[in-house]
Amino acid sequence: MTTGVLLALTGPEEAELVSLLDAAGTGLQVVRRCADVPEVVAAALAGLGSLAVLSAELPGLDRPVLRQLAGSGVRTVVVAAEQDAERCRALGATAVTWEGAGAAEWSRVVAEVAGSEPAQVAAPTLPAPAGEDADDPVGRVAVVWGPRGSPGRTTVAVNLAQELAGRGEVLLVDADTEAPSVTQVLGVLDETAGIAAAARLAGDGRLDGGALLSLTRRLDRGPRLLTGLTRADRWRELPAASLDVVWERAREVAGWTVVDVGAGIDDPVGGLTAGIAPRRHQAALSALRAADVVVVVGAGEPVGMHRLVMALQELAESGASAPHAQRVVVVNRVRGSATGANPEQAVVESLARFAGVSAPVLVPDDRPALDRAVLRGATLAEVAPGSRARVALQELADRVAGPAAGTRARRRGRRPGRVFRAARTGAG
Repeated sequence: MTTGVLLALTGPEEAELVSLLDAAGTGLQVVRRCADVPEVVAAALAGLGSLAVLSAELPGLDRPVLRQLAGSGVRTVVVAAEQDAERCRALGATAVTWEGAGAAEWSRVVAEVAGSEPAQVAAPTLPAPAGEDADDPVGRVAVVWGPRGSPGRTTVAVNLAQELAGRGEVLLVDADTEAPSVTQVLGVLDETAGIAAAARLAGDGRLDGGALLSLTRRLDRGPRLLTGLTRADRWRELPAASLDVVWERAREVAGWTVVDVGAGIDDPVGGLTAGIAPRRHQAALSALRAADVVVVVGAGEPVGMHRLVMALQELAESGASAPHAQRVVVVNRVRGSATGANPEQAVVESLARFAGVSAPVLVPDDRPALDRAVLRGATLAEVAPGSRARVALQELADRVAGPAAGTRARRRGRRPGRVFRAARTGAG
């Protein structure tokens, strides 16, 4: 069986490589000599070849392109300068060869890759950072997600990051591509999209821990912030292939990374373009796949509860989150005026009956404290440390990461509110 090869090289050795690959008995045949990356991608989508040899100097050659080629079943060999080889490996190429080795060595590497299995190529994987010990501790990722309808995802994400900041370095990331609002909630005047810059560096194979930290800003007495997109129509700037790298680098620089994402995860998963074309909600899907903890936020009123139950079902059926991820359900803005005389018990019983959820975290609707926090661009811990909503969010941080040192002692004399007794009553 002959393997079709696509070529896109910038050096004069291309003609020699063609003659070597097309020689009798190699099992290889050059089917297209391409001028640029778009032509390679088009040929791959058309099924003209199953292996591509690319020059690292080609404009537009990045990690999303190699992920796209992999999704088309095309393995890749990148010919790079010696000093650029490590960056090209970070892009996720199947193999990288030194351009100074010459056409004969390139031909050998191509033949080796062509003879490897499997026939269906997996998406590029992340290389381990140089010098990293596999046993070294890495940070964890908590993704705050929930149904549409503004249940308070950003409020929960911001305050969860603040509470976790007492346990070590925390990175707060706004990855919402529908309605990014972390900077507005925190009163941050920043016109740049830090996450887009990080995704560009990751896509180019140049994002390391130091580069990621340089794109963040330290909040007062709190976490670092990686700002989000300035407009929702910029969602294409956050390809999943690049964000996968961002989450890995975030684990290297922070004990906890809290990611605020949009509600959408309902992209089609089948069809001819599955795994190839950009997906509208690719940022949320990438974050959920990387999550160690998924915090699902719903609103504590009838419509919000219905949406929360449906969202939990959608999350389970879609397989969007990693199988090992811990799931914590948060019901926000719990109040008697919306759910009756005993709102905590009503919420707990409803979730247990319709979603099989026991022991949700219930956040009371402390509107004056929340309004004061937004007005000052601060968190509840800063403007209303004694707020019942803040106490509930501390409980959420304990659920996610375990109690902080001294937490039990500080709270030993505090009488828990009905909200926590109700939550515990539903525990199974």
